[in-house]
Amino acid sequence: MQPFIGSWNLVSYELRSPSGELSYPYGKDFTGRLSYDAEGHMTAQMMRRDQPKFASDVQANATPDEMATAWRGYIGYFGTYTVDEKAGAVIHHIDGSWFPNQAGTSLTRYFTFQNGRLILEAVSPAGRAKIVWERSH
Repeated sequence: MQPFIGSWNLVSYELRSPSGELSYPYGKDFTGRLSYDAEGHMTAQMMRRDQPKFASDVQANATPDEMATAWRGYIGYFGTYTVDEKAGAVIHHIDGSWFPNQAGTSLTRYFTFQNGRLILEAVSPAGRAKIVWERSH
């Protein structure tokens, strides 16, 4: 757990499809923060920097289109984590998520530490995501 503890700023998020095509599903200007604490809790928040503002400053007045656009440009979840050193994986055990279907599930992220950065890779039907983080100062 020790090398994970702290806050990490998002550097990049890319997806390689099963056919090998490289894409940036949230654009190249995606921002975020990943945090791990010594008690085994974690949180991940990522979003487009260029999220359009809602017409109203009152959340309850958001239109369905505004809500859908905001939801599509954001990823967020929290829970606990465990590290499987042998497998080279950190497992995020999701307590709550912007995507309700993730609550109660676990997400496996294969990790490497390189030049002060944490690189997490995840495999899904969409392909292989590579998410690069650098320690927050």
